[in-house]
Amino acid sequence: MRDLITFITNLFSFDKEHPLLFTQFNFWAFFLIVFAGFCLVQSPWFWTKVLKRSAGDPGRPNLKLTVRNGYLFIVSLFFYFKTSGLFVLLLIFSTLLGYFLGIGMDRLSDNGGRKAKALMITGVVVNLLVLFYFKYAYFFTDIHNNIFHTDHQVVNHLAQFANHFTKTPQFDASKILLPVGISFFTFQNISYIVDVYKHKIRHASNIFDFGFYTTFFPQLVAGPIVRADQFIPQLYKPYFLSRRQFGIAVFWILNGLMKKIILSDYLAVNFVDRVFENPLLYTGFENLSALFIYSLQVYADFSGYTDIAIGVAMLMGFYLPKNFNSPYKATNPAGFWKRWHMSLSNWLKDYLYIPLGGNRRASAASYLILGGMLVVVALMAQTVWVTLVVTTVIGALVAVYFIFPRHRKEFNTNVNNMDTMLLGGMWHGASFNFITWGGLNGMGILVYKWWKKQGPRARVVATEALFALFLLADIIWPSPALNVGAVWTGIICVGTVIRYLVVNPLCDRCKAGQVKLKIEQVWNILLTFIFITFTRLFFRSGSNLDPAEANQVAWNTAKNMVGRIGSPWQGDVAGILSNYSGVFIVFVIGMVIHWLPERFKRRYRLSFAMMPLWLMAVAVVVCVLLVYQFITADLQPFIYFQF
Repeated sequence: MRDLITFITNLFSFDKEHPLLFTQFNFWAFFLIVFAGFCLVQSPWFWTKVLKRSAGDPGRPNLKLTVRNGYLFIVSLFFYFKTSGLFVLLLIFSTLLGYFLGIGMDRLSDNGGRKAKALMITGVVVNLLVLFYFKYAYFFTDIHNNIFHTDHQVVNHLAQFANHFTKTPQFDASKILLPVGISFFTFQNISYIVDVYKHKIRHASNIFDFGFYTTFFPQLVAGPIVRADQFIPQLYKPYFLSRRQFGIAVFWILNGLMKKIILSDYLAVNFVDRVFENPLLYTGFENLSALFIYSLQVYADFSGYTDIAIGVAMLMGFYLPKNFNSPYKATNPAGFWKRWHMSLSNWLKDYLYIPLGGNRRASAASYLILGGMLVVVALMAQTVWVTLVVTTVIGALVAVYFIFPRHRKEFNTNVNNMDTMLLGGMWHGASFNFITWGGLNGMGILVYKWWKKQGPRARVVATEALFALFLLADIIWPSPALNVGAVWTGIICVGTVIRYLVVNPLCDRCKAGQVKLKIEQVWNILLTFIFITFTRLFFRSGSNLDPAEANQVAWNTAKNMVGRIGSPWQGDVAGILSNYSGVFIVFVIGMVIHWLPERFKRRYRLSFAMMPLWLMAVAVVVCVLLVYQFITADLQPFIYFQF
C-alpha cells in the first residue's frame, strides 16, 4: 500500500529533474492513457451507459465535442504542470484572460468599436507585460544599469508575494525563472484576441473549447504557433482519422524521434556542446565544424519536436500547421525564413510587419523600434567600435532617407523588414547576441533584395570591391574577424566572377539553360547555408544560459570561436575527421537526407502510410530499436523549450 501511495504521489507531483519530454517513456505512457480516455469519451458506450444519453438526443453532438475538448483541456493542464510545475497557474490566468476578453469584444463590437478596441489593446498589453516580466526582466535591468550606472538586481516579486501569502520561504525570490513555452502560448493568445477583434472568428463558445485551444499539449511548450482562425474551427468538427492519416501520423512521430535522438542529441553530446563550452580548447577546424554541425542539430531538434507534435495531434484528429519546409534548400536569406519556423514567420508578418506598414509605408513606430534597437545594441555591447558602427548606421539611414526621396517607399519597407527580424531575434532570447543574430538575418535579407536588382557586371564590381575592402582592412588591422570576412567575401567574389566569365557564356553557347539554373541554384543554396550557419554563432552562444550572465558569456564565446576560426589553423584535419568519424558521417547523412527532392520524400512517406498494419508495426519496432542505440545517458531537452 505504501508503494502504491508513493507511486500516486509521484504521478501527480512535479519533478523538475524529470519533466515530460517526447523522448522519454513517461510521455508515451502518458499519451497512451490520454488517448485511451480520448477514445472512451467518444465511444457510444460512454454516452449510453455512463451519461445515460440516447442516440437521438439532439444536444448530443455539441455536448460530445464539449466533453472531448474539456477532457483534452484538463489533461493538457496536467501535462504543463508535469513540465513546469506551478507555472500552470500562469497558463490558467492567460487562458481566462483571453476567454473573457473574447466574449467582451464580441458583445461590445455590436454597440461600437471603441470599447472593443480598448479590450483588444488591454489583452495584447497584458500578455506582453507578462512575457516581458518573465523573459526580459534581466535584459531591461541591464540596460537601466548601463545607462544610469546603477547596480540594480532582479527580484522575483511574485515569489516574494507567494512566500508572504503562504508564510513560508519555499520560493526563491532572488531570480526569475522562465516558464516553459511562454512565448508560444502568449503569441497564441494575442492572435486569438486580435482575430476576434477583427471579426475573423467569433469567440469560443465555452471555456473548455478555448482552454483546449490555448493549452493543447502536443504543441504547447515548443510550437508550432497555432493561429486562432486556423485551429478553433477544428474544435467543432467530429473526430475523423482515415487509414492513410493514421499511417502519416505514425510516420511523423517516428521521423521526429529519429531526428531528435539520432541526429540532434548525438551530434550535440559527442561534438557540438563540447566545442561551444570552451572553444579555445579546440582547433579552428573543429570550431568551424561545430558551427556547421550545429545548424543540422538545431534543425533536427526543433523540426523533430514539430514532427512529433503534428503526428500526436493528427492521431486525435487535429491538424497543426507545417513549421518547416526543408529550410536548407533555400537559395537566399528571405527564402530561408519562408521555410524555417514558418508559424513564427507568418505570425510576425501578420501581427507585426503588416501593422507597422508592411511594404506600403513606415509608421513612427517603425523608426522608433529600429532606433531603439540600435541604441540597445550600442549600450549592451559596451565597446567603442560597436557604438561607432551604430552611430554610423543611424547617420547613413538618415542621409539616405533625405538624399533619395524617390526610394523612400523601398526604404520604409526595408525599415519594417529590419524591425521584424530584430524583434524576431529578441523573441528568441533577451540578450545582445539574439538581437545581433536577428539583425544579421535582417541585413542578409536587405542585401539579397539589393543584389537581385543588379546586373552581372554590377555584381562582379560590388563583390570585388567588398573583397578588396576586407583584404585591405585585414592587412592594416590584422584580426581573426577581418580574416574570416576576407575569406568569405573572397569566395563570393570568385563564384561571381566564374559565373560571369565562364558559366553564362558556356550555357549561352550550348543552350543549356537548365544546367545554368541548376548550377546557380546549388551555388545559392550553399552560400545561403554558409551565411545562416555563421549567424548561428550568436544564436548558439547565448542558448541555455542564465539571463543574468548571458550577454557576457555569449559575447566571449562568439569572440573566442571567431578568433579560432580566423587564426592560422593548428592540428591535423585528417586526424580530427578520423577521431570524430561517427559525428561527421551522421552529419553528412543528415544533410543528404535533408537535400533529397521533396517529391521523393513525399513518395516514401505515403508508402509508409499505406503499409499493411503488421508491416508498419515491424517498422515501428525497428525504428524504436535503432533510436534506442543512440539514446545518451542524459536525454537532451528540446532547444526551443527555453523560448
